[in-house]
Amino acid sequence: MTEAKKTEKDHISLALEQLVTAALPLVSFDGWSAATLDSAIKDAGVDPGLAHQACPRGAVDLALAFHRMGDAKMQEALAKTDLSDMRFRDRIAKAVQLRIEAVADQKEAVRRGVTLFALPAHAAEGAQALWATTDKIWNTLGDTSEDVNWYTKRATLSAVYSATLLYWLGDDSTDSAETWAFLDRRIDNVMQFESVKAKLKDNPLAKGIAAMFPDIHKPSSQAPDDLPGKTKAS
Repeated sequence: MTEAKKTEKDHISLALEQLVTAALPLVSFDGWSAATLDSAIKDAGVDPGLAHQACPRGAVDLALAFHRMGDAKMQEALAKTDLSDMRFRDRIAKAVQLRIEAVADQKEAVRRGVTLFALPAHAAEGAQALWATTDKIWNTLGDTSEDVNWYTKRATLSAVYSATLLYWLGDDSTDSAETWAFLDRRIDNVMQFESVKAKLKDNPLAKGIAAMFPDIHKPSSQAPDDLPGKTKAS
């Protein structure tokens, strides 16, 4: 069977993977910086033109690629985990734990990434990456919400994940036991919030407020028809 010809997207994805692998030993010293990217290009043997096509904004794109690789590892591990006998709150906790464990051997790279995305210039990219992580968790766990709950679930889990990640960065307990205990407490807080939210559905005041926002839905997975380059179906 003839091997399918690689597309431009395939070449960029492979280049990103090679660049991240080459960059990780350097990040501890130089952070997610231009110097790290330049050294990674040389060490990985990636064509400079392709590298800059893969990372048009420089090292921030490299850091984002590392983050997405962690998401992919989490999804793969979650798919292999038997969740059938777990309470739903334990499934959420397990997903967050797996996401952190996906980068457990690259703690300094994660720390440097947190520092990078705390900068005002990159805060938006960091927030988007965090939201994408929680969206992947909810989707993998089978979330079917379409209304405002789609947003509140991801917002609350974003808070849980980011707090747990920061706690983990400073945790030196055996097997990160203190981090997982911290995570359990945060998940309990979320479940309490969900219980209160469920009770509010029958509250006349809450119903009145909800009626004021009837058109809140999750974002469409389809690109709008009026975007450049998108043709409408005839």
